[in-house]
Amino acid sequence: MRIAFYGSSLLSSYWNGAATYYRGLLRDLAARGHHVTFYEPDAFDRQKHRDIEPPEWAEVRVYDATESALREVMAEAARADVVVKASGVGVFDDALIEGVMRAARPEAIRIFWDVDAPATLAEITPAPDHALRRALPGLDLVLTYGGGPPVINAYEALGARRCIPIYNALDPETHHPVPADPRFAGDLNFLANRLPDREARVEEFFLRAAAALPERAFLLGGNGWDGKPMPENVRRIGHVGTRDHNAFNTSSLAVLNVARDSMAAVGYSPATRVFEAAGAGACLITDAWVGLELFLREGEEVLVARDGADVAEHVRALTPERARAIGEAARVRILAEHTYTRRGAEVDALLHHEAERVRARGAVA
Repeated sequence: MRIAFYGSSLLSSYWNGAATYYRGLLRDLAARGHHVTFYEPDAFDRQKHRDIEPPEWAEVRVYDATESALREVMAEAARADVVVKASGVGVFDDALIEGVMRAARPEAIRIFWDVDAPATLAEITPAPDHALRRALPGLDLVLTYGGGPPVINAYEALGARRCIPIYNALDPETHHPVPADPRFAGDLNFLANRLPDREARVEEFFLRAAAALPERAFLLGGNGWDGKPMPENVRRIGHVGTRDHNAFNTSSLAVLNVARDSMAAVGYSPATRVFEAAGAGACLITDAWVGLELFLREGEEVLVARDGADVAEHVRALTPERARAIGEAARVRILAEHTYTRRGAEVDALLHHEAERVRARGAVA
């Protein structure tokens, strides 16, 4: 099928945590015979911070963040068998959901793909006239990268015909064990952009743990942390491109995952970082959230912390031998159950099912 995918960016992970998710899924769908065109705006300096060049498995259309360029790329939705509007494009989001679905052919499959469902639902639930909310009844599917039953129920209550989580996963060709790199040496490494709805949790789980262990080395990667007061044993290194994520994960005793407030509250929302760390064989310490057991077993494949004191205790007690055992157990589990090959198979089956349904609908009409 010809898939027109309107998202934030396939080429850059700069202020764009969905990049790895898009790459893993769309690469697998292309391997299954789908032709993917990814439309991304030239915005937020992402094109200046590309992690990859346009891949052979997808056609990438970078368009100017102008209304004239927007009209041009929206019209191209008419060529596709599947039209996807993702959340969080960052520019013209309302115009995109209206424009691409209006341009789509009657027999095309229409999908909204939400990579931040808690935030999207918080925005549209109290706004009956929101562009996305108006569009929901006309869509064939809402796909989300997490959220579980709370998100499914909320979307279907707002008028979505069907909402299905397609969780984050691992692409073992891009995230895998590599030798340690002195640039990323530390006792606890943490990679996250500074966001308002995660900062308090970062203070609790990362900075409080660092303050409790002044003799240990803590490494912080990600955008936006300049100017933030931190313990002296925290080293900030700024943006870390996806090509360095493997080394970032394998060069420390353990790595930390901290969910944003909304993701932690909803649960069933494993971050991309969880699968990247597991793929590299890193020992992961994560904050607690509902649904974790669907992906990793506490104490055997992941260490779970309820607060910063727990994080500090895990780091204090962790030996290199135990860290390696936990990381390897996580890698084996994720490779067996949570790869983008499995996720791609789910999406491929959904697309073929929806194509049959749409054909049957046309025959009846």
